[in-house]
Amino acid sequence: MSTHHTTYSLIYALGRIALLVWAMFLISACGFLGRVASQPGETAPVRDDAAGEDIASSEGDMVHFSAEEPATERMEETSAASLTGVEKGAEVIAPAPTPSPLPAATMLPVPLPAEGDDSVAEMKVSEAEVAVETDRVGVAVLERQQSEPLRAGEVDDNAQWDDYLLYRRNYGGPQVHDRDVTERYIIEVEDGQGNPVLDASVRVFLNGQQQRQEIYSACTYANGQALFHPLALDLPVAQADRFMVEVQKGNLLEQFTLTRFDAQPVASFSERWMVKLAMQNDFDPINLDILFLIDATGSMADEIAKIQSTIFDVSARIDALPGQPNVRYGMVTYRDRGDSFISRVYDFSPDVRDFSKNLSTVSAAGGGDYPESLNEALHQAVNPVEWRSEDTVKLIFLVADAPPHLDYAQDYDYAVEMDNAARHGIKIFPIASSGLDDQGEYIFRQLAQYTMGRFVFLTYQGPTNGGAPGDVTTHHVDEEDYSVENLDDLLVRLVEEELAWQNPQLAQVE
Repeated sequence: MSTHHTTYSLIYALGRIALLVWAMFLISACGFLGRVASQPGETAPVRDDAAGEDIASSEGDMVHFSAEEPATERMEETSAASLTGVEKGAEVIAPAPTPSPLPAATMLPVPLPAEGDDSVAEMKVSEAEVAVETDRVGVAVLERQQSEPLRAGEVDDNAQWDDYLLYRRNYGGPQVHDRDVTERYIIEVEDGQGNPVLDASVRVFLNGQQQRQEIYSACTYANGQALFHPLALDLPVAQADRFMVEVQKGNLLEQFTLTRFDAQPVASFSERWMVKLAMQNDFDPINLDILFLIDATGSMADEIAKIQSTIFDVSARIDALPGQPNVRYGMVTYRDRGDSFISRVYDFSPDVRDFSKNLSTVSAAGGGDYPESLNEALHQAVNPVEWRSEDTVKLIFLVADAPPHLDYAQDYDYAVEMDNAARHGIKIFPIASSGLDDQGEYIFRQLAQYTMGRFVFLTYQGPTNGGAPGDVTTHHVDEEDYSVENLDDLLVRLVEEELAWQNPQLAQVE
């Protein structure tokens, strides 16, 4: 063997050793960097164990896909994800910081270790350690966000009537199915002791030359009131100067003629008409039907998770209210046309465990574009559901972050459904979730005002309607008209106020 060949072999062996040492150094350094990036307080990629896939990152956001969605749909949803996390089909778990570029040296190609080399095992161990740390940090971030209670405010547009009419006049957003409510009559029914009468039938007739024509009907709410808006009806009533009104509860019937205001050009008009029925309320345990109408599209994952985690506490607090109401819970979930379903109905149950079990099956997925099939869902919530017909406080809590589709052919109409809700004495409390736009706010406030409910809106830390829970909203409400509290407390308070009208043990609500 020649000296040149021996020298060449020695150089070759030393070169291989140097390359192996260099590779082990780089692997150790990468493992150290991965562990540093996964320390508490930093955001690391999260692994979706249910789907068996790593969660994708899109422009700095981490997007969580539901395991029930096909892979092709998940890819489309990823491309639609944005920094705000409000687009459909994606649940933004946490904003991920843009990674700093690695040193230039680590960008160079690294020779692969020879087969059987110990550094291969070391590389696998390092990767496993990084994955474990990643999972732990991701779960911690998710748990911390889920533990933060939702914050919300609410406004009563019937109580702040002038502010609401000003809001309507200034609206310049997308098309809505408007109803003219500028002329309002509050028909209030009391018993012989001056207590409000629940579920009294109110029927309004237009007197014709041959026979009278029923043009509107409603049931009184727990406060004994029903609203009548003549200009909101799709009937030629503008020229009528009076209406015949019948108020009935059981066998008791009262009639009166409602004379309209002097037909002068005015911006708005509101008047209260009192009716007394010769009856006495025995204040039996109050029937209470509560239905949750939930948008179950992809962007609603956080709100659904928090409702699922707190429903037992909320129901226990409602059950413990004075008078011990006879409560039933129901639910309608909805998505959109083209999704795995449009709407699903879970009828009322007196057992909150059954309701909670149904609620636990709800997952957020689909949605695609921004509007959803709220028209159909509202129809399902008001009509096929078996509401108790008499002496029942009936409430719908609509939890959603998007307006209804108004461009679908052969669809229901939310404006017709709010008429149906008033006819059955059902109050609607829309809860505006993150990202609801101006059109959605207008429609949600329509539903609340027309059925004498409240417009509820989640509040956040930043200047947009999204992000971490806080006390800020960009909806068109005056700061002096609302206060902010935890959503769970707000829901219980709203229920308590409804029950107080029918329960002398509670302070009377003005």
